Amino acid sequence: MPDEIFDVVNEHDQVIGQQTRKEVHRQSLRHRAIHVLVFNERGQIFLQKRSMQKDTAAGKWDSSSSGHLDTGEQYDQCAIRELREEIGLVIAQAPERLFKISARPETGFEFCWVYLCHHEGPFVLHPEEIESGDWFTPEAVTRWMNEKPDDFASAFALIWQMYIASGNAE
Repeated sequence: MPDEIFDVVNEHDQVIGQQTRKEVHRQSLRHRAIHVLVFNERGQIFLQKRSMQKDTAAGKWDSSSSGHLDTGEQYDQCAIRELREEIGLVIAQAPERLFKISARPETGFEFCWVYLCHHEGPFVLHPEEIESGDWFTPEAVTRWMNEKPDDFASAFALIWQMYIASGNAE
């Protein structure tokens, strides 16, 4: 939705204005997003393959759930909303925060909070957002990413490297 309104933020993640999604992406303005990594009890991560209708990273594999913050929305609220909207997972409180990434080219100039969630599925995938999804072992994701990095959204590739390096790997 190119007419969505996002908060534009400065280098300290402080709101300095608002702009349409289209302009935020066209001008590479700093803005905010979340990514949620959903693991099952077997230690597998659920990844989504982004819809070909997406304006960025269409058809790429990505975090279990991700999305931009709406104007005035907080990171935790967005994590709860995106899980519900994208994969049909309804939770009462925000998942565990893992780490925050500063805005940079790999994230599309998004400040990103990365969250960890545990759930077994099944999920109801939003067809306009997600083409498909599946469970993968962390080892398989790392191997796949090393062999075919272009299969993944750049933000997720960065998040996965940071997740593995953090020692949080399931």
